[in-house]
Amino acid sequence: MTLQSPPLSLYIHLPWCVRKCPYCDFNSHAMPGRIPQDEYVAALLADLDRDLPRVGGRKLISIFFGGGTPSLFEPEAIGRVLDGVRSRFECAAELEVTLEANPGTIEHGRFAGYRGAGVNRVSLGAQSFNARHLQRLGRIHGSGDIGRAVDELRRAGLDNFNLDLMYGLPEQTLAEALADVHAALELAPAHISHYQLTLEPGTVFYHQPPPLPDGDATWEMQVTCQELLSTRGYEQYEVSAYARPQKQCHHNLNYWRFGDYLGIGAGAHGKITIVSEGRIVRTVRRRQPREYLSDRTSSIEINEVSSRDLPFEFMLNALRLTDGFELAWFEERTGLERTALDGPLTVAVARDLLQCHSDRCVPTALGARFLNDLQAIFLPQP
Repeated sequence: MTLQSPPLSLYIHLPWCVRKCPYCDFNSHAMPGRIPQDEYVAALLADLDRDLPRVGGRKLISIFFGGGTPSLFEPEAIGRVLDGVRSRFECAAELEVTLEANPGTIEHGRFAGYRGAGVNRVSLGAQSFNARHLQRLGRIHGSGDIGRAVDELRRAGLDNFNLDLMYGLPEQTLAEALADVHAALELAPAHISHYQLTLEPGTVFYHQPPPLPDGDATWEMQVTCQELLSTRGYEQYEVSAYARPQKQCHHNLNYWRFGDYLGIGAGAHGKITIVSEGRIVRTVRRRQPREYLSDRTSSIEINEVSSRDLPFEFMLNALRLTDGFELAWFEERTGLERTALDGPLTVAVARDLLQCHSDRCVPTALGARFLNDLQAIFLPQP
């Protein structure tokens, strides 16, 4: 099978936060006295130039500013980055440009500035509307800040926004988890990300675990909240993603469908298909902002994804989608024949974790619940 170029996205990492949350394992760093915005924008564009030879002539379908807390950057700085991107790439007519924002870092009028710079989608890190839970999570905002941020979004003409919510929080009850979803629904976002709190290695919570609901209680939260979201018109299209019709996140869909994405900024990861060389590579930037800013020549680590690892790499993403994946995508985006999946697919179907009809495979309800077990079937055999 001939390897083909999948759609291409751009991820831009802005690594600074007001303070580090105890559950967060992202590459985020407490804000220094002054964020070096001008220097960082210049470094981002120089970083982008280093990737251009690997993706020359390809069109961008989406841009995502993640963090950290990107809303700590001035709209003018975001605008300079976007101007630099547009001068280097052809962009899709309906280019999706997402900016992550913390409700506690938004000043009056700032969203209008982001909209003017070219941002057309915002992801607000609400996490919870419960004051006790927000404090336990180390968040710097209150529940009232979320509503005020949404009002700012709408005044700026940014109706396409996501609210991040977490469940399975320390000592959280089912009623409290449902109350968070009801509060989010009152704000009528286009998209809701609803995901379980997990204790990630290297975080404060991992080393000092808080009392979390047990597995059965957490599962009840997930299922009950899913039902509520469905009745209110939010379709689940990925493990933790729910959207109104036509409001799915294009950037994340491309990621889960094993599309390509450039990753620039401190600690950013990327995946690039180099068709001319018949290979797929992953890229990683230096994590520490100071090192990233000071080293303009050797800040990229490049690793080729072996054909042995490609089936698992593909499935790690595609099996998260509620409507599954097409076998044709696997062939086009890995360069492998679909027969490379024959053994694992047979096992997954026999265990009632996956259903395959014609050219499409979809996780069953059991497979969605035990997703890690399903994904593990596709691990390379020793």
